[in-house]
Amino acid sequence: MKRFVILGGGYGGLTLVQSLLEDTIPDDVTITLIDRMPFQGLKTEYYALAAGTASDMELRVQFPTDPRLKLAFGEVTGVDFNTRTVQMEGQDPIEYDGLAIALGCTDRYHGIEGAEQFSTSIQTFSATRETYRQLCDVKPYGQVTIVGGGLSGVEVAAELRESRPDLNIRILDRGNNILSAFPTKLQQYVASWFYNHHVEMCGHVSLTKLEQGVLYNQDKTIETDVTVWTAGIQPVSIVQQMDLPKDSQGRLIINELHQIPEHPEVFVVGDCASLPYSPSAQAAEAQGKQIAEVVHAIWHNKECKLGDIKLKGVLGSLGKKSGFGMMGKRAIIGYVPRVLKSGVLWMSKHHLG
Repeated sequence: MKRFVILGGGYGGLTLVQSLLEDTIPDDVTITLIDRMPFQGLKTEYYALAAGTASDMELRVQFPTDPRLKLAFGEVTGVDFNTRTVQMEGQDPIEYDGLAIALGCTDRYHGIEGAEQFSTSIQTFSATRETYRQLCDVKPYGQVTIVGGGLSGVEVAAELRESRPDLNIRILDRGNNILSAFPTKLQQYVASWFYNHHVEMCGHVSLTKLEQGVLYNQDKTIETDVTVWTAGIQPVSIVQQMDLPKDSQGRLIINELHQIPEHPEVFVVGDCASLPYSPSAQAAEAQGKQIAEVVHAIWHNKECKLGDIKLKGVLGSLGKKSGFGMMGKRAIIGYVPRVLKSGVLWMSKHHLG
């Protein structure tokens, strides 16, 4: 683990870096963080960037400046586990003794023809900027369609409603209700907010094809000016191409120390890792802290036993003045969860988790 390389400076990767730097690092160890950008983008807030209620500067977190940390920028194109090298686009490979894969996720299009080509995304900073551009260019009283009634889709719809009260906004979902993973109380609260703010909710929609300006729900057509895709995620293509055991969601199988069993020098963090709960920034950060414990134990020749990851809950926003969430098994709605979400954002910007 003398040359420890971290792929991706998102929630999990950056937390791993910060946690490693908090403790003593052997003099012969080098830590390298590789990312395509020189900052972390606060992905949980991309909905606000897309809607135009936050600038990209507000959603940037600078990487730590520390003599023990090397920063490398570029596009990772692959990992060779046999030679222990990371392949980079237009650059020499980077060798490692220990590796953490924290490359995040991309959209899942479920094999729907034209979905990737004729919709826009909020999965990366650059894609979200493009989504913002397209939404800005929609003429007054134009139609915006959001595919996917989960947390991301709900937040985009609500934020866009406050940003562009002139637009017609609809959410399409395959299920009967939006936020199907949440308790009925939260579903009803959000549905009521949408009803009062004139956001159309369409359930039992099973898209078969997308074209420019048209979505096909079986044999019915749905016209739209812009389509925002929030209908599921999957690990990035690099991970998809790895010939290693994966779960049904395409995430890499890991052991109790977050290592790939076939390659124990390799850790997997966040959306690429097979975890017993849904992907989230909170889970990735918790993993990052635990992996730092394991790596420090290896560096100092100590044993390491990890406890269970305990998630505190989930928060969602409905514009700037209302929200919803789960704190443990307790549902919370209204102004309080929105304030809590703002507090979490402040903490992320100041490297406090």
